[in-house]
Amino acid sequence: MKIGGFQKVSLIDYPGAISAVVFSQGCNFKCGYCHNPELVDPERFSPCIDEKKIMEFLATRRGKLDAVSITGGEPTIQKDLIPFAKKIKKMGFAVKLDTNGSQPRVIKELLKAKLLDFIAMDIKAPWEKYADITGVSADTQSIQESIKLILRAKINHEFRTTVVESRLNTNDIMKISKIISGAQSYVLQKFITTKVVDKKYLKEKTLSDEKLEQLKKRIEKEIAYVIVR
Repeated sequence: MKIGGFQKVSLIDYPGAISAVVFSQGCNFKCGYCHNPELVDPERFSPCIDEKKIMEFLATRRGKLDAVSITGGEPTIQKDLIPFAKKIKKMGFAVKLDTNGSQPRVIKELLKAKLLDFIAMDIKAPWEKYADITGVSADTQSIQESIKLILRAKINHEFRTTVVESRLNTNDIMKISKIISGAQSYVLQKFITTKVVDKKYLKEKTLSDEKLEQLKKRIEKEIAYVIVR
């Protein structure tokens, strides 16, 4: 698998667990606000990390780490994601996948093989704004299929939306909440200006804390557990 980064320990990537984090290299979306440009823009790629070295490290962390979070980039475009996840599960770790939901076939295979313990999916926008946000002609039918798979799956899950004030208004967020009505949890992620794919986003901002809290209360009519972070 093409691995662009590795974090040996995290207390925040896998809810309720201590995990290592594997960052896959490459993404099929080009969201301008993405905070991992070095994993999305080929011109900023670093040499890949040897998968063998990661497995050797994980072998020494049995009993110390609970899980491994696989994020990106977009992990589901990696041809060997499934065998990679199998290796991690065989070592006794729980596996969390972060995905944009563009590859429902891969998600379905991972779920069928019981290789996932937690899945987090980004919902970028209501359907009519998907191309604008992602920078590509996204297949929203595939996104919808992934949502259905996750809602039916008997594993922990969350959906997430990064809130950029100039791109998504409160009505947009409410539309998204209705699309994923009944989900375990929905995370409203504040856009924080750090690293971005498109430099014009350095001038952007998120909604105010007051507006986010108001949104949270409205969304709780659709989804029981809503988080602002």
